[in-house]
Amino acid sequence: MVAGDGDQLAILVNSLRRHLQRQQRWGVRFVARPELGTMTPVAIDTKKSLDNVPQRLSGQPRKENVTSLEELRGEIGECRRCKLHLGRTHVVFGVGNPNAKLMFVGEGPGADEDLKGEPFVGRAGQLLTDIITKGMGLAREDVYIANVVKCRPPQNRNPEPDEVATCEPFLKKQIEFIRPKIIVALGKFAVQTLLQSKVPITRLRGNWHTYMGIKLMPTFHPAYLLRNPADKKLVWEDIKKVIVEMQSENA
Repeated sequence: MVAGDGDQLAILVNSLRRHLQRQQRWGVRFVARPELGTMTPVAIDTKKSLDNVPQRLSGQPRKENVTSLEELRGEIGECRRCKLHLGRTHVVFGVGNPNAKLMFVGEGPGADEDLKGEPFVGRAGQLLTDIITKGMGLAREDVYIANVVKCRPPQNRNPEPDEVATCEPFLKKQIEFIRPKIIVALGKFAVQTLLQSKVPITRLRGNWHTYMGIKLMPTFHPAYLLRNPADKKLVWEDIKKVIVEMQSENA
């Protein structure tokens, strides 16, 4: 996606904000600016200039004005709100049925997802697709799939707290708009972020929880299952509970 004029302006304003912040850290209280058409320097108060940089353009989402998934994706734009943008290829927003009754939430994009701009398309994604299609008897297009963070962490490292904090409001808005009946949280970071818990996933998985009034089932991430195939049976136990709950919702 090519950044629009608004995104380009946001980039420039973010650069200005970072420059002014550096000036402040270095103890620079005023900087000189030549007036147009003259060589007379004019003092600029760095603190006042920093305070006057619009928050919307500096990366703070104007979430109250967003009313749909499409608008939310536009609000994110070519996001540069945290350091993950430095190494990413695409923002990986989410994919699937915007009215899905079932939503899967993972941790963050991997290399394949970063290149394609779609969540869960690599080896772990194929395993998730098998769970959805072969295990649950649904089409991938019937559900909605998203991640906590929308940009790939370098070398697939764990998302850092500031990165999760920056991206989490957008995930919350996705869930608000989709309003699924059930969320399946995939892996430690998705589970602990949504439940605001540090309890190990081994103790959380397989038990029903709630998030924003929505039933939530924690389970292992498909990437974990690729490394630990013996635990596929545990995930299947969790998914069977989801199937039963969905049938109950449809009854």
